[in-house]
Amino acid sequence: MVDLQEPLTRTQPATTSAKPGKQLGRAFYSALGAPGVFWMLAFVVLPLYAVAAVAFGTVDPILRIPVAAWSPLQWSFSDFGALLSSIVSGPLANVLVRTGVYVLAGTIGCVLIGYPVAYYLARYGGRFRNWILAGLVLPFLISYMLRMLAWVTLLQPDGYLNKILSYTPIGGDHNWLGGSGFTVVLGLIYGYVPYFILALWASLERLDVRHVEAARDLGASPRMAFMRVTLPLSIPGLLAATAIVVLPMCGDYYTNTFLTRGATSTEMIGNQIEHFLLGSSEPQRGAGLVLILMAVLLVFMAYYIRTVRMTEKELTR
Repeated sequence: MVDLQEPLTRTQPATTSAKPGKQLGRAFYSALGAPGVFWMLAFVVLPLYAVAAVAFGTVDPILRIPVAAWSPLQWSFSDFGALLSSIVSGPLANVLVRTGVYVLAGTIGCVLIGYPVAYYLARYGGRFRNWILAGLVLPFLISYMLRMLAWVTLLQPDGYLNKILSYTPIGGDHNWLGGSGFTVVLGLIYGYVPYFILALWASLERLDVRHVEAARDLGASPRMAFMRVTLPLSIPGLLAATAIVVLPMCGDYYTNTFLTRGATSTEMIGNQIEHFLLGSSEPQRGAGLVLILMAVLLVFMAYYIRTVRMTEKELTR
């Protein structure tokens, strides 16, 4: 008689021996992720706590340097409350609104310039793709400060831009470096549009071309196929590229410093943080502005993550 239980007893060791291997795999990948966790703790969490300790601490009355309150039980919120009041109804309110306007205009400029370039790279780049990508990456080899100084040379009263405009009805007597918001927005677009293009191109490159071909086969025009297929599918990548440029734009202070020669009429929130931390006797206000800016950006990031998840769910239905 054949023992029907024999195959079952032979397969039991295989199931039990798989558990140690699975546990070993988890331990291996946990060990791989440990350096990243320690990095986040050492260079993100601890510095953030140090900023909070300065923001809610005091200032030495003689040396006028910040005295961090490392224990949360010693935190004082009086200066932080005054900072919030100045943001709501004080002079910092104008700076915050101006920063939002500049960042919004710079982001729109990045979308208008960067989307066509990224779309061309993904669909029609061909053999020139690597050359275009190299042209986008090459500016990163030069310091951001030097690139802004190059724009100062172009935009100064006797610079090349005014010389070119002198041959047009517009005229060449414009003071582009005298505190113009347009100059700041132009500098923001120039500084961050390569990041936008590279991030969006990486997303458009992964789109399945067969969706567009199916739309064309069903009678859609090239414009309709782009509006109904390509653009909706590229929304997650567009949001990711927007987040990549919005975050550094909000804390930017080099652009305004160089392109407007430190004009107060174009100050952004980053300039105020630099002023409080380095040029005033109220460093705790600068640290408080850092925390407020981070809170605003975290709200934006939460909205971005939620929107991307909802978009992905709609596209997979």
